[in-house]
Amino acid sequence: MPYHHGDLRRALLDTALEAIGEQGPAAVSLRDVARRAGVSHAAPTHHFRDKTGLLTALAAEGWSLLADSLEEAVRREDDFAELGVAYVVFATSHPAHFAVMRAPGLARADDPDLDAAMGRAREQLRSGVQRFEAGSTRDTDTTALTAWSLVHGLAALILEGAIPLKPDTDVTELARAVTARLRPPS
Repeated sequence: MPYHHGDLRRALLDTALEAIGEQGPAAVSLRDVARRAGVSHAAPTHHFRDKTGLLTALAAEGWSLLADSLEEAVRREDDFAELGVAYVVFATSHPAHFAVMRAPGLARADDPDLDAAMGRAREQLRSGVQRFEAGSTRDTDTTALTAWSLVHGLAALILEGAIPLKPDTDVTELARAVTARLRPPS
Protein backbone atom coordinates (compact mmCIF):
# COMPACT_ATOMS: atom_id res chain seq x y z
CA MET A 1 0.00 0.00 0.00
CA PRO A 2 2.10 2.90 -1.26
CA TYR A 3 1.91 6.04 0.82
CA HIS A 4 0.79 9.12 -1.10
CA HIS A 5 -0.02 11.90 1.35
CA GLY A 6 -1.56 12.52 4.73
CA ASP A 7 -0.55 10.84 7.95
CA LEU A 8 2.76 9.03 7.33
CA ARG A 9 2.98 7.84 10.93
CA ARG A 10 -0.44 6.13 10.67
CA ALA A 11 0.47 4.68 7.27
CA LEU A 12 3.68 3.21 8.74
CA LEU A 13 1.80 1.73 11.71
CA ASP A 14 -0.81 0.18 9.42
CA THR A 15 1.87 -1.17 7.11
CA ALA A 16 3.75 -2.63 10.09
CA LEU A 17 0.56 -4.32 11.32
CA GLU A 18 0.16 -5.91 7.89
CA ALA A 19 3.78 -7.11 7.92
CA ILE A 20 3.42 -8.46 11.47
CA GLY A 21 0.33 -10.36 10.37
CA GLU A 22 2.40 -12.04 7.68
CA GLN A 23 5.70 -12.69 9.44
CA GLY A 24 5.36 -11.90 13.15
CA PRO A 25 6.77 -8.96 15.10
CA ALA A 26 10.34 -10.23 15.45
CA ALA A 27 10.86 -10.40 11.67
CA VAL A 28 9.59 -6.89 10.92
CA SER A 29 12.16 -4.29 9.89
CA LEU A 30 11.87 -0.54 9.37
CA ARG A 31 13.36 -0.96 5.90
CA ASP A 32 10.65 -3.48 4.94
CA VAL A 33 7.90 -1.28 6.39
CA ALA A 34 9.24 1.69 4.41
CA ARG A 35 9.41 -0.40 1.22
CA ARG A 36 5.86 -1.65 1.69
CA ALA A 37 4.63 1.89 2.36
CA GLY A 38 6.43 3.18 -0.73
CA VAL A 39 8.63 5.67 1.12
CA SER A 40 12.38 6.04 1.50
CA HIS A 41 14.08 3.69 3.93
CA ALA A 42 14.90 6.70 6.13
CA ALA A 43 11.30 7.99 6.33
CA PRO A 44 10.21 5.83 9.29
CA THR A 45 13.02 7.21 11.46
CA HIS A 46 11.29 10.60 11.42
CA HIS A 47 8.47 9.02 13.46
CA PHE A 48 10.16 6.04 15.13
CA ARG A 49 13.79 6.09 16.14
CA ASP A 50 14.15 2.39 15.38
CA LYS A 51 12.24 -0.88 15.10
CA THR A 52 11.76 -0.97 18.86
CA GLY A 53 10.15 2.48 18.70
CA LEU A 54 7.74 1.29 16.01
CA LEU A 55 6.83 -1.85 17.97
CA THR A 56 6.46 0.17 21.18
CA ALA A 57 4.00 2.49 19.44
CA LEU A 58 2.03 -0.52 18.18
CA ALA A 59 2.03 -2.14 21.63
CA ALA A 60 0.80 1.10 23.22
CA GLU A 61 -1.89 1.38 20.57
CA GLY A 62 -2.91 -2.24 21.16
CA TRP A 63 -3.14 -1.84 24.93
CA SER A 64 -5.17 1.34 24.44
CA LEU A 65 -7.56 -0.44 22.06
CA LEU A 66 -7.86 -3.29 24.56
CA ALA A 67 -8.59 -0.82 27.38
CA ASP A 68 -11.31 0.74 25.21
CA SER A 69 -12.84 -2.71 24.59
CA LEU A 70 -12.76 -3.59 28.28
CA GLU A 71 -14.20 -0.22 29.25
CA GLU A 72 -17.05 -0.71 26.79
CA ALA A 73 -17.72 -4.19 28.23
CA VAL A 74 -17.79 -2.80 31.77
CA ARG A 75 -20.17 -0.03 30.71
CA ARG A 76 -22.41 -2.34 28.65
CA GLU A 77 -22.67 -5.37 30.92
CA ASP A 78 -23.00 -6.14 34.57
CA ASP A 79 -21.41 -9.51 33.96
CA PHE A 80 -17.72 -9.90 34.81
CA ALA A 81 -17.32 -12.71 32.28
CA GLU A 82 -18.04 -10.22 29.48
CA LEU A 83 -14.68 -8.60 30.22
CA GLY A 84 -13.10 -11.91 29.28
CA VAL A 85 -15.20 -12.12 26.14
CA ALA A 86 -14.08 -8.60 25.20
CA TYR A 87 -10.44 -9.65 25.71
CA VAL A 88 -10.73 -12.71 23.45
CA VAL A 89 -12.65 -10.81 20.78
CA PHE A 90 -10.05 -8.03 20.87
CA ALA A 91 -7.15 -10.48 20.55
CA THR A 92 -8.71 -12.40 17.66
CA SER A 93 -9.82 -9.20 15.90
CA HIS A 94 -6.42 -7.49 16.29
CA PRO A 95 -3.94 -10.37 16.01
CA ALA A 96 -0.98 -8.22 14.95
CA HIS A 97 -1.46 -5.81 17.87
CA PHE A 98 -1.88 -8.78 20.20
CA ALA A 99 1.32 -10.37 18.87
CA VAL A 100 3.31 -7.24 19.66
CA MET A 101 1.64 -6.80 23.06
CA ARG A 102 2.69 -10.27 24.16
CA ALA A 103 6.16 -10.35 22.63
CA PRO A 104 8.58 -9.78 25.51
CA GLY A 105 11.56 -7.58 24.86
CA LEU A 106 10.38 -6.14 21.54
CA ALA A 107 8.93 -2.94 23.01
CA ARG A 108 10.39 -0.40 25.42
CA ALA A 109 8.88 -1.34 28.79
CA ASP A 110 9.73 2.12 30.18
CA ASP A 111 7.77 4.00 27.49
CA PRO A 112 5.26 6.33 29.21
CA ASP A 113 2.56 5.86 26.54
CA LEU A 114 2.86 2.09 26.74
CA ASP A 115 2.84 2.17 30.53
CA ALA A 116 -0.26 4.39 30.59
CA ALA A 117 -2.13 2.20 28.09
CA MET A 118 -1.26 -0.98 30.00
CA GLY A 119 -2.31 0.69 33.24
CA ARG A 120 -5.66 1.67 31.74
CA ALA A 121 -6.32 -1.91 30.60
CA ARG A 122 -5.33 -3.30 34.01
CA GLU A 123 -7.61 -0.76 35.70
CA GLN A 124 -10.57 -1.83 33.57
CA LEU A 125 -9.96 -5.45 34.53
CA ARG A 126 -9.50 -4.53 38.20
CA SER A 127 -12.71 -2.50 38.23
CA GLY A 128 -14.65 -5.40 36.72
CA VAL A 129 -13.21 -7.81 39.29
CA GLN A 130 -14.06 -5.46 42.14
CA ARG A 131 -17.68 -5.29 40.98
CA PHE A 132 -17.77 -9.06 40.56
CA GLU A 133 -16.17 -9.77 43.92
CA ALA A 134 -18.17 -7.16 45.89
CA GLY A 135 -19.03 -8.70 49.25
CA SER A 136 -16.76 -11.69 48.66
CA THR A 137 -13.86 -12.69 50.87
CA ARG A 138 -11.82 -13.78 47.85
CA ASP A 139 -8.69 -11.84 46.91
CA THR A 140 -9.52 -9.63 43.90
CA ASP A 141 -5.92 -9.65 42.61
CA THR A 142 -5.96 -13.46 42.43
CA THR A 143 -9.36 -13.42 40.75
CA ALA A 144 -8.09 -10.90 38.19
CA LEU A 145 -5.00 -13.04 37.50
CA THR A 146 -7.16 -16.16 37.16
CA ALA A 147 -9.51 -14.47 34.71
CA TRP A 148 -6.69 -12.93 32.68
CA SER A 149 -4.84 -16.24 32.51
CA LEU A 150 -7.95 -18.01 31.26
CA VAL A 151 -8.88 -15.54 28.54
CA HIS A 152 -5.29 -14.89 27.47
CA GLY A 153 -4.77 -18.62 27.12
CA LEU A 154 -7.96 -19.02 25.11
CA ALA A 155 -7.03 -16.14 22.82
CA ALA A 156 -3.51 -17.49 22.30
CA LEU A 157 -4.79 -21.00 21.59
CA ILE A 158 -7.22 -19.66 18.99
CA LEU A 159 -4.58 -17.50 17.30
CA GLU A 160 -2.02 -20.32 17.29
CA GLY A 161 -4.52 -22.67 15.66
CA ALA A 162 -4.38 -25.07 18.61
CA ILE A 163 -8.17 -24.96 18.85
CA PRO A 164 -9.52 -26.13 15.50
CA LEU A 165 -12.37 -23.71 14.77
CA LYS A 166 -14.99 -24.47 12.18
CA PRO A 167 -15.61 -21.69 9.64
CA ASP A 168 -18.95 -20.87 11.28
CA THR A 169 -17.54 -20.75 14.84
CA ASP A 170 -18.58 -17.60 16.64
CA VAL A 171 -15.56 -16.59 18.73
CA THR A 172 -17.76 -14.44 20.95
CA GLU A 173 -19.99 -17.40 21.84
CA LEU A 174 -16.98 -19.68 22.36
CA ALA A 175 -15.46 -17.09 24.70
CA ARG A 176 -18.79 -16.78 26.55
CA ALA A 177 -18.94 -20.55 27.03
CA VAL A 178 -15.39 -20.59 28.44
CA THR A 179 -15.73 -17.47 30.61
CA ALA A 180 -18.97 -18.80 32.05
CA ARG A 181 -16.68 -21.03 34.11
CA LEU A 182 -15.59 -17.90 35.97
CA ARG A 183 -19.00 -17.63 37.60
CA PRO A 184 -19.63 -19.49 40.80
CA PRO A 185 -22.04 -22.41 40.30
CA SER A 186 -25.67 -21.51 41.01
